[in-house]
Amino acid sequence: MSKVLAVNISEKKGVVKHPIEKGYFKENYGLSGDAHAGNWHRQVSLLAQESIDKMKALGVKGLGSGKFAENLTTEGVILYELPVGTKIKVGEALMEVTQIGKECHKGCAIKNLVGDCIMPREGIFAKVLNSGWIKPQDEIKIL
Repeated sequence: MSKVLAVNISEKKGVVKHPIEKGYFKENYGLSGDAHAGNWHRQVSLLAQESIDKMKALGVKGLGSGKFAENLTTEGVILYELPVGTKIKVGEALMEVTQIGKECHKGCAIKNLVGDCIMPREGIFAKVLNSGWIKPQDEIKIL
């Protein structure tokens, strides 16, 4: 089963996110209280634990949920293989994949440390189509 491992939030941009007990994902906005939320195409960021594990295999210490500024840390689905336009049900919320990967900003702490960062290649972004709560262990369904 594909599932959520962590819901992560940050109150300002440019910092790592920290895990929270649950999050409310608002239609056409994103995670309530998150600095990256808003009416645009990258309302929610998702990164798989499997991708984080690739960075750990390079010897990077201290990596965990939120360190790549992802809102949802997932397990059991290869996120970057989902085509743009794919609809996913995560907990109570319905989302649509809008972007695969991103251009890495200058000064990325992970990239500066090890010379590489997984988020630009394997992270994905989505917009919220229907509001709902998401918490760790919630199932992810590809529709």
